[in-house]
Amino acid sequence: GRLCPGCGQALSACVCAEKAKGQILGDGKVRVARQTAGRKGKTVTVITGLPLTAAELAALLKDLKKTCGSGGAVKDGTLEIQGDHRDRLVQELVKRGYAAKKSGG
Repeated sequence: GRLCPGCGQALSACVCAEKAKGQILGDGKVRVARQTAGRKGKTVTVITGLPLTAAELAALLKDLKKTCGSGGAVKDGTLEIQGDHRDRLVQELVKRGYAAKKSGG
């Protein structure tokens, strides 16, 4: 049968997906930036560097979206929240114990 390129096991017995679930995605340097590039002029606040797993990022995103009253998504280990909410998000992340800094734009 076919083998997984990551772990070398058969695809039916692959353990790569389970390892990735518990993997911490960020580097610990939390940065909150504003982006408009490639979004047809729409502003998005991007949070990078959070030392959390994918499940923890999703839970944090839900709380932050509620705080800002807007939508958002998790993409490649970063949080994207619609609109420019940098100041509010930095305050909320600092309150939660992260050393967050505002950067960009």
